Amino acid sequence: MGETLKGQVAVVTGGARGIGRAIAEALAAEGATLVLADLNADGAVAAAGEVARDFAVAAQGLGCDVSRSDACQALIDQAVQTHGRLDILVNNAGITRDKLLPRMTDEDWQLVLSVNLNSAFYCSKAAARVMTRARSGRIISIASVVGLMGNAGQCNYSASKAGLIGFSKSLAREIGGRGVTVNCVAPGFIDTAMTQVLGDDIKEALLKQIPLGKLGTPQDVAAAVVFLASPAAAYITGEVIRVDGGMAM
Repeated sequence: MGETLKGQVAVVTGGARGIGRAIAEALAAEGATLVLADLNADGAVAAAGEVARDFAVAAQGLGCDVSRSDACQALIDQAVQTHGRLDILVNNAGITRDKLLPRMTDEDWQLVLSVNLNSAFYCSKAAARVMTRARSGRIISIASVVGLMGNAGQCNYSASKAGLIGFSKSLAREIGGRGVTVNCVAPGFIDTAMTQVLGDDIKEALLKQIPLGKLGTPQDVAAAVVFLASPAAAYITGEVIRVDGGMAM
């Protein structure tokens, strides 16, 4: 285990599984204390217990509906009350409701925007108050290459991720002078439960668009998050790091 983040406290939303779980493990491997939030409270608690055991760090799991402002505020408040500080926020929670626009319902649109974009606003607003007072902190949001290039059948998801990028760049300008950096990681097609449901023909077509010729792993994304959270990235803010095998270059 490294120690680049020893003594720091990190909140990861959507931390029970997939990319969020990989991010939690990577931060723990560098010594960070973790608060994992997920709509699946039991999953968050179980994941935190496993991370604490495997990496010998303090880890807490909490149920949280990040589409609600009050729940996000309570999450940040509890993290600070329990651990005395907040150094890293990773806005990772996200969902898809893929449909072509003529078939997309109002609910499909609103739900994806609420979970993917509103949650980052709610959590970042609460975290920024803590971080700007401390004059130190890292806010890292998981965007997507489809927020940069679009994708048929994902108008709602693409809009949420493009909005997340614009939000992060604006926030970076607002609070950079208080010692807080704000960045995005934009994964391409990553081998998770979200992509495993795709048919073989779709996967084959996707691989042809990726110069490295393979899907990414959650650990690939987590490595970029750890870099942005580390001292090595102290002079990087308002940036979008693509982790996509060259797909969107």
